[in-house]
Amino acid sequence: MAVLFLTLLVYGLGLVLTAVGSRLSGRCTTWCCALCGLPMWVVGGTVAPFCLALPQLMLAFLAAGLSITALAVGTAVAGAVTNLGLALALYLLHPRHRVTVDRGEFCRKCLLLLAACGVLALFVRDGSLSYTGTGLLMALFVVFILVSIVYQHHFIYGEAGEAIGIHPVDTAPGAVRDPSACGYTAHTMAFPVMSIFNALKNLAGVVLGMILLAGGAQALVYSAATLANLTGTIQALWAATLISFGFCLPLLAEALDHPFGSLWKRFSQRCRYYPPGMLPVQLLNSAILNLTLALPMSSLMYRERLPVGAQFRSYDIPICAVMALMLLLPPLLKRRLYRWQGAACLALYLCYLAAALLAPLAGA
Repeated sequence: MAVLFLTLLVYGLGLVLTAVGSRLSGRCTTWCCALCGLPMWVVGGTVAPFCLALPQLMLAFLAAGLSITALAVGTAVAGAVTNLGLALALYLLHPRHRVTVDRGEFCRKCLLLLAACGVLALFVRDGSLSYTGTGLLMALFVVFILVSIVYQHHFIYGEAGEAIGIHPVDTAPGAVRDPSACGYTAHTMAFPVMSIFNALKNLAGVVLGMILLAGGAQALVYSAATLANLTGTIQALWAATLISFGFCLPLLAEALDHPFGSLWKRFSQRCRYYPPGMLPVQLLNSAILNLTLALPMSSLMYRERLPVGAQFRSYDIPICAVMALMLLLPPLLKRRLYRWQGAACLALYLCYLAAALLAPLAGA
């Protein structure tokens, strides 16, 4: 009992450290990029989505280095499912959110996510991610970066596309009603005065954030492996539940508009590195990076073909593909988002969670 309590305590500490470390390093990295002269359309297309997916990337990388492959794969794939089926679903269902996204950008990101799921489905059929699959996922990561940068560049220079949302958007195609909802402008990112003191302070923030993130990821790897050993369960079960849900908690609080108010709300607002209206697209970005960066990096760190268990092949990858398709079709065909899309994704996530808990597959 004492070991179980200590393990849960380490798990909670790991979640706090990863959440604080990723936000702190993300905000300070964004400022350092501005200090180096990088334009905001480059920062918005690269640094912001990368920092949002940092916890999953760090944990998957460490777990693969320790040869805990089920935890590495589960963190990446289950993290993508949780981001879409829980955080994005509840964001779409929230009655106060008047969701507005760029239709072209949203559809492109859904297509990239579908492509990543397709690559995984094709190249893990024998139970491991082939080197060809790893290469294709890395190629999709390059495409993701290029697509993000091009979109942000077009937006900054007034070439944004058609805005869509839960409610009809009162704009004609080719105009965006609320610019801060779809891209980065001078009004969405406030930087401190350029000085040596601020430069050193933010560089220290990057280093401190990465140290906290690495320590938190190490604590989560330890707690998940220990819980699996103590309970006699597969590691994929803990990746699909405690780890992925824990990583989603800060995003979930933001999706629900911090319903209870908290210290975390003040901290996350102070460390914000993307506009609030960008959260739906950022959640898609995080899911894409889980599949196209975390998995290939884990494969390279493992230095062999990365094992992908039956549970991931049977539950996680198909569910993620169905969610991506469900999010893609209404904007593509009807030029609108609907709240029922959030309800459908949430129902799929609950079914996935029930299957992972009640019918875990051996070899995961």
